[in-house]
Amino acid sequence: MSSALALRDAVLDEGSFRSWDTAPLQVATSEQYRAELAAAAEKSGLDESVLTGEGTVFGRRVAVLACEFDFLAGSIGVAAAERITAAITRATAERLPLVASPASGGTRMQEGTVAFLQMVKIAAAVQLHKREHLPYIVYLRHPTTGGVFASWGSLGHVTAAEPGALIGFLGPRVYEHLYGEKFPEGVQTAENLYRHGVIDGVVALPQLRSVLDRTLAVLCDPPGPAPAVPAADPIPDTAAWDSVLTSRRPDRPGSEFVLRHGTTDPVQLSGTATQMLLALARFGGQPAVVLGQRRLGMLGPEALREARRGMALAAGLRLPLVSIIDTAGPALSAEAEQEGLAGEIARCLAELVTLEVPTVSVLLGQGSGGPALAMVPADRVLAAQHGWLAPLPPEGASAIVYRDTEHAPALSAAQGIRSADLLRNGIVDAIVAEHPDAADEPRAFTERLSATIAVELHRLRTMSDLERVGTRLHRYRRIGL
Repeated sequence: MSSALALRDAVLDEGSFRSWDTAPLQVATSEQYRAELAAAAEKSGLDESVLTGEGTVFGRRVAVLACEFDFLAGSIGVAAAERITAAITRATAERLPLVASPASGGTRMQEGTVAFLQMVKIAAAVQLHKREHLPYIVYLRHPTTGGVFASWGSLGHVTAAEPGALIGFLGPRVYEHLYGEKFPEGVQTAENLYRHGVIDGVVALPQLRSVLDRTLAVLCDPPGPAPAVPAADPIPDTAAWDSVLTSRRPDRPGSEFVLRHGTTDPVQLSGTATQMLLALARFGGQPAVVLGQRRLGMLGPEALREARRGMALAAGLRLPLVSIIDTAGPALSAEAEQEGLAGEIARCLAELVTLEVPTVSVLLGQGSGGPALAMVPADRVLAAQHGWLAPLPPEGASAIVYRDTEHAPALSAAQGIRSADLLRNGIVDAIVAEHPDAADEPRAFTERLSATIAVELHRLRTMSDLERVGTRLHRYRRIGL
């Protein structure tokens, strides 16, 4: 269990911290409670269960608030809540990114329902901070439970937790006393929540400063200068079916390879529960939120909900969105239907085409069905030479038209699914060459692709939101006419 002071010192540049705290409100109504507060202060060395202030992280000014569990189990009463709310409000007024680190058993039982209601004003302050497009980064420490986790502990743009931390809504002790049995082991752990996509990562305190540096590099540092425009390589005429087969090579570079080798300052978000990668990164100095369909997977509702989270993150932080498409198609199952796959496709499609930040979509490989379409409509659409887009995999189209799969090669040509056809029809804006196949030159191909993405992101930044969105909507109104 790390202390608030240890958290502060691990994250901030040495000697940079300046406290924002004033004397806490006097709210104790009984001698017993006053004695408990005095004992907590002596034990923790702090005057309340939370400290607030500002400092720098590799020279970047940030606001910090951190709970101290040794002060009455980090519980939040009126005085602590007022200190937290004042700090968030000040961070908003001074336009600072905010790093919040709860370690709390929840609201303070000694103050009852009044303390419980303090979560409302803290959540409101966080939401107003985020409405100003200011980063809110959460680091959950052991333990974080109850109303704290269910309010400001769960509102981060980016949320990590320390290894082995107990994280959960219902405190296990409360559960055991209420129901006469222990809460199932292994559920309320940082690692399990990461696996299920509830939090974005598990980060040990000594590594937190480095992760925070990369995160702030994307969220706060200005974009780099205009990148060099890559040379336009000639695109050979390739049969559509050949591209389909090439796109299915298991050794072809996918979204994760592009993130690892084609970006700087990458910070992967969320767990591995879905077929959708979500990250923060820079392409050639241009910051972006990155969505990437994981190769060779079938996408279900959860993956598309993750995509919508990425869209909301981009909009909330005023960052461009880069969507990488590479899917064999939708998950075809009873579960997918019952969990609203069609509705998630529809919402993704509608939200992406009207998103008010710059958007770039990349047809990296397979672009099959609704989950591919849901991530296509961007300001600029790029395609790898062997990337393609179709309502169904060619075998599925052949099964509908001919009641067999033998006509897949002919139908893939007739439907105009290959990158060259998409370019001619105004669906794609540029093709990134493969020599002759990205799987044979993964690093070189990724460098060309990333350089092209960087150029497009820089160009889009020169347009106003109104012009950019208007141009995008006009484009999709005119396709096929």
